[in-house]
Amino acid sequence: MNIQGLQKLTLLDYPGKVACTVFLAGCNFRCPFCHNASLVTHIDPENHIPEEEVLAFLRKRAGVLDGVCITGGEPLLSPGVEDFIGRIRELGYLVKLDTNGSNVNRLEYLVKKGLIDYVAMDIKNSPKKYGLTIGIEGYSLENVRGSVEYLMAGTVPYEFRTTVVREFHKREDFEEIGEWLKGARQYYLQSFQDSGDVIQPGLRAYTKEILEQALEIVRKYVPGARLRGMDQR
Repeated sequence: MNIQGLQKLTLLDYPGKVACTVFLAGCNFRCPFCHNASLVTHIDPENHIPEEEVLAFLRKRAGVLDGVCITGGEPLLSPGVEDFIGRIRELGYLVKLDTNGSNVNRLEYLVKKGLIDYVAMDIKNSPKKYGLTIGIEGYSLENVRGSVEYLMAGTVPYEFRTTVVREFHKREDFEEIGEWLKGARQYYLQSFQDSGDVIQPGLRAYTKEILEQALEIVRKYVPGARLRGMDQR
Protein backbone atom coordinates (compact mmCIF):
# COMPACT_ATOMS: atom_id res chain seq x y z
CA MET A 1 0.00 0.00 0.00
CA ASN A 2 1.41 3.34 -1.07
CA ILE A 3 0.97 5.94 1.69
CA GLN A 4 2.05 9.31 0.33
CA GLY A 5 1.07 11.69 3.09
CA LEU A 6 0.04 12.11 6.72
CA GLN A 7 -1.67 15.22 8.01
CA LYS A 8 -1.18 14.86 11.74
CA LEU A 9 -4.10 17.01 12.86
CA THR A 10 -7.34 18.11 11.26
CA LEU A 11 -10.46 19.61 12.81
CA LEU A 12 -12.25 19.78 9.45
CA ASP A 13 -11.92 16.47 7.60
CA TYR A 14 -13.91 14.32 10.05
CA PRO A 15 -17.10 16.13 11.14
CA GLY A 16 -17.19 16.59 14.90
CA LYS A 17 -13.94 14.71 15.50
CA VAL A 18 -10.30 15.52 16.11
CA ALA A 19 -8.51 13.45 13.51
CA CYS A 20 -5.53 12.90 11.28
CA THR A 21 -5.62 12.20 7.55
CA VAL A 22 -3.76 9.48 5.66
CA PHE A 23 -3.28 9.98 1.91
CA LEU A 24 -3.11 6.89 -0.32
CA ALA A 25 -1.79 7.03 -3.87
CA GLY A 26 -3.63 5.91 -6.97
CA CYS A 27 -6.96 6.78 -8.58
CA ASN A 28 -9.05 5.48 -11.46
CA PHE A 29 -10.46 8.94 -12.22
CA ARG A 30 -8.66 11.86 -13.83
CA CYS A 31 -10.73 14.83 -12.67
CA PRO A 32 -9.07 17.94 -14.14
CA PHE A 33 -9.72 19.88 -10.91
CA CYS A 34 -8.24 17.20 -8.62
CA HIS A 35 -6.25 19.02 -5.95
CA ASN A 36 -4.07 15.98 -5.20
CA ALA A 37 -2.49 15.39 -8.60
CA SER A 38 0.67 14.15 -6.87
CA LEU A 39 -1.40 11.17 -5.69
CA VAL A 40 -2.80 10.48 -9.14
CA THR A 41 -0.67 11.45 -12.12
CA HIS A 42 2.87 11.94 -10.80
CA ILE A 43 3.38 9.80 -7.71
CA ASP A 44 6.81 10.24 -6.16
CA PRO A 45 8.18 6.97 -4.69
CA GLU A 46 10.43 8.99 -2.40
CA ASN A 47 7.36 10.32 -0.57
CA HIS A 48 6.29 6.85 0.52
CA ILE A 49 5.56 6.56 4.25
CA PRO A 50 5.82 3.05 5.77
CA GLU A 51 2.61 1.71 7.25
CA GLU A 52 4.36 0.98 10.53
CA GLU A 53 5.40 4.63 10.82
CA VAL A 54 1.77 5.73 10.60
CA LEU A 55 0.68 3.14 13.14
CA ALA A 56 3.46 4.17 15.53
CA PHE A 57 2.23 7.77 15.26
CA LEU A 58 -1.31 6.65 16.04
CA ARG A 59 -0.17 4.74 19.10
CA LYS A 60 1.47 7.89 20.43
CA ARG A 61 -1.65 9.97 19.76
CA ALA A 62 -4.08 7.61 21.48
CA GLY A 63 -6.43 9.61 23.66
CA VAL A 64 -5.71 12.81 21.72
CA LEU A 65 -7.14 11.94 18.31
CA ASP A 66 -10.64 10.51 17.84
CA GLY A 67 -10.37 9.27 14.31
CA VAL A 68 -8.43 8.69 11.12
CA CYS A 69 -9.50 9.88 7.67
CA ILE A 70 -8.44 7.59 4.82
CA THR A 71 -8.32 9.54 1.58
CA GLY A 72 -6.52 9.66 -1.76
CA GLY A 73 -6.55 9.30 -4.66
CA GLU A 74 -9.12 6.55 -4.36
CA PRO A 75 -8.42 4.49 -1.21
CA LEU A 76 -10.53 1.50 -2.26
CA LEU A 77 -8.01 0.76 -5.03
CA SER A 78 -5.32 -0.05 -2.46
CA PRO A 79 -5.11 -3.83 -1.98
CA GLY A 80 -3.92 -3.55 1.62
CA VAL A 81 -6.46 -1.01 2.80
CA GLU A 82 -8.65 -3.56 4.63
CA ASP A 83 -5.80 -4.83 6.81
CA PHE A 84 -4.54 -1.28 7.38
CA ILE A 85 -7.93 -0.05 8.53
CA GLY A 86 -8.29 -3.13 10.71
CA ARG A 87 -5.05 -2.30 12.50
CA ILE A 88 -6.21 1.30 12.96
CA ARG A 89 -9.47 0.09 14.47
CA GLU A 90 -7.56 -2.20 16.85
CA LEU A 91 -5.92 0.95 18.24
CA GLY A 92 -9.37 2.30 19.12
CA TYR A 93 -9.81 4.89 16.38
CA LEU A 94 -12.88 5.74 14.35
CA VAL A 95 -12.32 5.60 10.59
CA LYS A 96 -13.71 7.93 7.93
CA LEU A 97 -13.38 6.86 4.30
CA ASP A 98 -13.26 9.29 1.37
CA THR A 99 -14.29 7.64 -1.91
CA ASN A 100 -15.39 8.40 -5.45
CA GLY A 101 -17.93 5.59 -5.21
CA SER A 102 -16.54 3.59 -8.13
CA ASN A 103 -16.17 0.34 -6.16
CA VAL A 104 -19.51 -0.30 -4.53
CA ASN A 105 -18.75 -3.96 -3.73
CA ARG A 106 -15.65 -3.13 -1.75
CA LEU A 107 -17.40 -0.24 -0.02
CA GLU A 108 -20.21 -2.53 1.11
CA TYR A 109 -17.74 -5.20 2.20
CA LEU A 110 -15.72 -2.87 4.42
CA VAL A 111 -18.84 -1.35 5.97
CA LYS A 112 -20.37 -4.77 6.65
CA LYS A 113 -17.14 -5.87 8.34
CA GLY A 114 -17.54 -2.94 10.73
CA LEU A 115 -14.36 -1.20 9.56
CA ILE A 116 -15.86 2.12 8.46
CA ASP A 117 -17.64 4.61 10.73
CA TYR A 118 -18.28 7.42 8.23
CA VAL A 119 -18.19 7.74 4.44
CA ALA A 120 -17.70 10.89 2.39
CA MET A 121 -18.51 10.26 -1.28
CA ASP A 122 -17.75 12.67 -4.06
CA ILE A 123 -20.53 13.43 -6.52
CA LYS A 124 -18.57 14.78 -9.46
CA ASN A 125 -21.42 16.21 -11.52
CA SER A 126 -24.80 15.47 -13.05
CA PRO A 127 -24.99 11.98 -14.56
CA LYS A 128 -24.90 13.22 -18.17
CA LYS A 129 -21.64 15.10 -17.56
CA TYR A 130 -19.92 12.55 -15.33
CA GLY A 131 -17.51 11.20 -17.94
CA LEU A 132 -16.45 14.68 -18.97
CA THR A 133 -15.92 15.73 -15.36
CA ILE A 134 -13.82 12.71 -14.35
CA GLY A 135 -11.76 12.75 -17.53
CA ILE A 136 -13.13 9.42 -18.82
CA GLU A 137 -15.61 9.84 -21.66
CA GLY A 138 -18.23 7.09 -21.80
CA TYR A 139 -17.74 6.07 -18.16
CA SER A 140 -20.46 3.73 -16.87
CA LEU A 141 -22.17 5.06 -13.75
CA GLU A 142 -23.36 1.66 -12.55
CA ASN A 143 -21.00 1.44 -9.58
CA VAL A 144 -21.32 5.12 -8.67
CA ARG A 145 -25.10 4.86 -8.67
CA GLY A 146 -24.84 1.68 -6.62
CA SER A 147 -22.72 3.44 -4.02
CA VAL A 148 -25.21 6.31 -3.79
CA GLU A 149 -28.09 3.89 -3.29
CA TYR A 150 -26.16 1.89 -0.72
CA LEU A 151 -25.25 4.94 1.35
CA MET A 152 -28.73 6.41 1.17
CA ALA A 153 -30.09 3.16 2.61
CA GLY A 154 -28.57 4.32 5.90
CA THR A 155 -26.20 1.47 6.74
CA VAL A 156 -23.42 3.87 7.76
CA PRO A 157 -23.29 7.62 8.45
CA TYR A 158 -22.36 9.43 5.25
CA GLU A 159 -22.19 12.64 3.30
CA PHE A 160 -22.13 13.50 -0.37
CA ARG A 161 -20.10 16.43 -1.64
CA THR A 162 -19.46 18.21 -4.91
CA THR A 163 -16.47 20.39 -5.70
CA VAL A 164 -17.93 23.15 -7.86
CA VAL A 165 -15.83 24.35 -10.80
CA ARG A 166 -16.87 27.15 -13.14
CA GLU A 167 -15.77 25.26 -16.26
CA PHE A 168 -17.73 22.10 -15.40
CA HIS A 169 -20.85 22.96 -13.41
CA LYS A 170 -23.92 24.88 -14.62
CA ARG A 171 -27.37 25.59 -13.19
CA GLU A 172 -28.99 22.59 -14.90
CA ASP A 173 -26.38 20.27 -13.39
CA PHE A 174 -27.46 21.18 -9.86
CA GLU A 175 -31.08 20.43 -10.77
CA GLU A 176 -30.08 16.97 -11.97
CA ILE A 177 -27.78 16.30 -9.01
CA GLY A 178 -30.54 17.38 -6.63
CA GLU A 179 -33.02 15.01 -8.24
CA TRP A 180 -30.45 12.20 -8.09
CA LEU A 181 -29.70 12.73 -4.38
CA LYS A 182 -33.25 13.52 -3.31
CA GLY A 183 -33.69 12.65 0.36
CA ALA A 184 -29.96 12.41 1.15
CA ARG A 185 -28.97 13.11 4.76
CA GLN A 186 -25.97 15.34 4.07
CA TYR A 187 -24.84 17.07 0.90
CA TYR A 188 -22.20 19.77 0.62
CA LEU A 189 -21.19 22.10 -2.17
CA GLN A 190 -17.57 23.14 -1.82
CA SER A 191 -15.80 25.71 -3.93
CA PHE A 192 -12.89 24.69 -6.14
CA GLN A 193 -9.56 25.92 -4.83
CA ASP A 194 -6.39 25.77 -6.87
CA SER A 195 -3.99 23.93 -4.56
CA GLY A 196 -1.10 24.31 -6.98
CA ASP A 197 -1.21 20.51 -7.37
CA VAL A 198 -4.12 20.19 -9.81
CA ILE A 199 -4.24 17.98 -12.89
CA GLN A 200 -5.37 20.80 -15.20
CA PRO A 201 -4.19 24.32 -14.34
CA GLY A 202 -6.27 27.39 -15.11
CA LEU A 203 -9.64 26.29 -13.72
CA ARG A 204 -11.74 28.77 -11.77
CA ALA A 205 -14.16 28.93 -8.85
CA TYR A 206 -17.54 30.61 -8.75
CA THR A 207 -18.30 33.51 -6.45
CA LYS A 208 -20.03 32.83 -3.16
CA GLU A 209 -23.18 34.44 -4.57
CA ILE A 210 -23.33 31.95 -7.45
CA LEU A 211 -22.69 29.04 -5.09
CA GLU A 212 -25.55 30.20 -2.88
CA GLN A 213 -27.80 30.15 -5.95
CA ALA A 214 -26.67 26.60 -6.69
CA LEU A 215 -27.38 25.68 -3.08
CA GLU A 216 -30.94 26.95 -3.34
CA ILE A 217 -31.46 24.68 -6.34
CA VAL A 218 -30.27 21.51 -4.61
CA ARG A 219 -32.13 22.38 -1.41
CA LYS A 220 -35.39 21.77 -3.24
CA TYR A 221 -34.40 18.09 -3.14
CA VAL A 222 -31.95 17.91 -0.21
CA PRO A 223 -33.22 20.44 2.37
CA GLY A 224 -30.17 20.05 4.60
CA ALA A 225 -27.64 20.79 1.86
CA ARG A 226 -24.98 23.32 2.81
CA LEU A 227 -21.93 25.17 1.57
CA ARG A 228 -18.58 24.13 2.95
CA GLY A 229 -15.26 25.97 3.19
CA MET A 230 -16.40 29.22 1.60
CA ASP A 231 -14.31 32.34 1.90
CA GLN A 232 -15.61 35.82 1.18
CA ARG A 233 -15.02 36.00 -2.58
